[in-house]
Amino acid sequence: MKVLWTALLCWGMFSISEPEPADKKIVWVRDYDQAVKLAQKTDKMLLLNFTGSDWCGWCKRLDAEVFSKASFVEYAQENFICVKLDFPRYLVIPEEERRQNEKLMMKHRISGFPSILVLDPKEKLVVRTGYRRGGANAYVDFLKQNISTP
Repeated sequence: MKVLWTALLCWGMFSISEPEPADKKIVWVRDYDQAVKLAQKTDKMLLLNFTGSDWCGWCKRLDAEVFSKASFVEYAQENFICVKLDFPRYLVIPEEERRQNEKLMMKHRISGFPSILVLDPKEKLVVRTGYRRGGANAYVDFLKQNISTP
């Protein structure tokens, strides 16, 4: 009986964390031109995620600690067109996407991963950041403090 109560107590402690609904995920656009058109049409900002998805440890942490959490997903869905600009080492991406990503990396002077840029619908830089400690709620608070959404 004591083992059962201990197990239930432990399960309860772990279930207190933020729930992650299966249907709540960021929709990452990979075609930059399409994303810009969509941002202008919806009057949302662009959130550019320069990532090395299959090799960059800090990129993986950002995905796990921020981009996969419900609080960030909800904020992102309301305010951004999210664009993933991937630079994988092992995964193969289409050549056209690779060229697009390299061109944008040079344009925005990206020198490390992850690099997160928020642009207004006219592609003007609003904020530049990367991995930040503190999780999804802290990341959302940082973005809210440093941008004014349309």
